[in-house]
Amino acid sequence: MSATFNPRKIMSRLSSDRRRTIGCAIILLTAMLATGLLASCDSNSEPLSAYTSTANRDCLPDISLTDQNGRKVSLASLKGKPVLFDFIYTTCPGPCLVLTTRMKAIADELGPALGSEARFVSISVDPEHDSPAALRTYAKEQGADRDGWLFLTGPPADIDRVMAQFQLKRSRDADGSVEHVLEFFLVGADGNVRKQYLASDVSAAKIAGDLRAVANGRPA
Repeated sequence: MSATFNPRKIMSRLSSDRRRTIGCAIILLTAMLATGLLASCDSNSEPLSAYTSTANRDCLPDISLTDQNGRKVSLASLKGKPVLFDFIYTTCPGPCLVLTTRMKAIADELGPALGSEARFVSISVDPEHDSPAALRTYAKEQGADRDGWLFLTGPPADIDRVMAQFQLKRSRDADGSVEHVLEFFLVGADGNVRKQYLASDVSAAKIAGDLRAVANGRPA
């Protein structure tokens, strides 16, 4: 199954007020995805070439965040299996919905391997507003409330520390909106980044295959 952006499915899971708020954004994002323009949106990521398996950055440090069910989770405890990361926030007007929809497509490709062989982690870049309850509601609205998929928030300083390991920095635009991270990151069982994927050029089957390869000790 390919990573397909389906705005009707996204909109059907939202309240009527939120549908009105983001309707235009979804239409615009559909066109951007079709033309590849999403990759040109503001992003605070380093270039793809900056990430290699020898970067020696531990992206699963001993930092505890809180999941969508209010449980403390040490990122270090996730070592032993590959982890696919993305960075979202629940009031995002559109791009985060695209990221989550594409992560869902990867989850569909993995099937029961999600949780048993690999994990997903979605970290809030707006922890000042994203409580565990807000993340739980977001996950349920997007059909992303699945075993093996954590939505994490925590003290802003801890979020910043985790993001720094990915060579990311939280920032806001002049209007106060949160700057988006438009990539996925495949982290190996040892905590090092193996691959970075642009959201506008992602194949669900390819990423699922990479996760399986890394889970079995092969190069992605």
